[in-house]
Amino acid sequence: MQYVISILGILVVLFLAWLASSNRKKVKVKPIITMLIIQIILSVFLLNTEFGLILITAISNVFNKLLEYASEGISFVFGGMANEGEAPFFLTVLLPIIFISVLIGILQHLRILPLLMKGIGWLLSKVNGMGILESYNAVASLMVGQSEVFITLKKQLGLLSKQRLYTLCASAMSTVSISIVGAYMTMLEPKYVVTALALNLFGGFIIASIINPYEVQPNEDMLEIQEFRRQSFFEMLGEYILDGFKVAIIVGAMLIGFIALMAGINHVFELIFHISFQQILGYLFAPIALIMGIPLSEAVSAGGIMATKLVTNEFVAMLDLSGGNHDFSTRTIGILSVFLVSFANFSSIGIITGAVKSLNEEQGNVVASFGLKLLYGATLASILSGIIVSLVL
Repeated sequence: MQYVISILGILVVLFLAWLASSNRKKVKVKPIITMLIIQIILSVFLLNTEFGLILITAISNVFNKLLEYASEGISFVFGGMANEGEAPFFLTVLLPIIFISVLIGILQHLRILPLLMKGIGWLLSKVNGMGILESYNAVASLMVGQSEVFITLKKQLGLLSKQRLYTLCASAMSTVSISIVGAYMTMLEPKYVVTALALNLFGGFIIASIINPYEVQPNEDMLEIQEFRRQSFFEMLGEYILDGFKVAIIVGAMLIGFIALMAGINHVFELIFHISFQQILGYLFAPIALIMGIPLSEAVSAGGIMATKLVTNEFVAMLDLSGGNHDFSTRTIGILSVFLVSFANFSSIGIITGAVKSLNEEQGNVVASFGLKLLYGATLASILSGIIVSLVL
C-alpha cells in the first residue's frame, strides 16, 4: 500500500505541474522519466545502502569538523555568554555560517568552485533536456546561494527569454546554499539533508520542464560566466566573512520576527476560534502530507509544519520539527526533513526578485510577475522529493 500511495503521489504532483504548464504540448516526457528514475536510485543509494551510509557519514563528519573549527572563533568572541551546558541557537547554528562562507570564498578565489559548477552543469544538461546555462545555474545556486548566483550571470540576464529566466529562478528557489547546510545538520539528520540536496537538484528540473517547457537553440546556449573582479586573497576573505555575518544576522532577524508573529497569531486564533493558526494550516496541508506517504494519524501535525515552512521559512519549520512536541514516526520525520530542505517560501520571492532587479531592472520586473508561479513550482519540487524518499523509507 505504501508504494501505491507514493506512486499515486508522484502522479498527482506531475498532474498539478501540468495544470500550470504554459505549453502542455511541448512537455518532454523522456527526460522527466529519466530524472525520476535517477531520483529513486539516489534515494536508495543514500538511504538504503552501506556505501551510501559511508558517504553520508563522511560528509557529516566534514561538516561536524567545520562546525568545530567555527566554534573556536565563536568561543573566543562570545565565550562565557551562554551558561554551561546550554547551546544558544545564534551561537551554535547561525554564526558557523561565517566560517562556511569563508571556505566558499577560498574555493571561488582558487577557481575550483567555477570549474566544479561548469563541469557538473554540463553533465546535468545531458540528462535534463535543458540548456547548459540552466544546469550550471542549478549547481551554482547550490554552491554560492540563490541570490549570489545571478551575479555570475549578469551579462546574460538581459538576453534571457521569460521561459529561461523562470527556470533559472526556479532552480535557485528549489535548492539551498551549501553555506547553511551545516546549520541544517544541527537540526535534522545529515542523511536527509544530503539526500534532499541531491533530489531537489533534479526535482526542480522535473517541475520546471512541465510548467515551463521550451527549446534551447545551440546558438542561444553559450555559457559565458561573469568573472568576479580579481581581488587579493585577504580582500576576498574580508568580503566573504562579512557576507557570512550578514546572512547569519538576516536569518536571525527573520527567525525572531516570524516566530514571534506566529506565536501572536496562534494566540489570537486560540482566543477567538479555540484552535491555533498552525492547526488550521495543518488541516489545509494534510491532504498533501497524505500523498507524500505520511499516515493519516500524523497528517495534520505534519501539514502544520509544511505550512509553517511555506509561510515563514525552513528554519522555523525545522525548529518546530526538531524541538516541537510531535510524536512522529521515523519514516514521517525522514519525509518531512527532505521536504523542508529548500528555499520554497514566500520570502524567497522577494529575495530572488530583488537580486535580479539589482542587476537588471526590467528582468527583475519579469521575475516579480511570475513570483507566485515560481513558488508553486518550487513547492511541488519539495513535495516530489518527499514522495521519492517515502518510496525507500
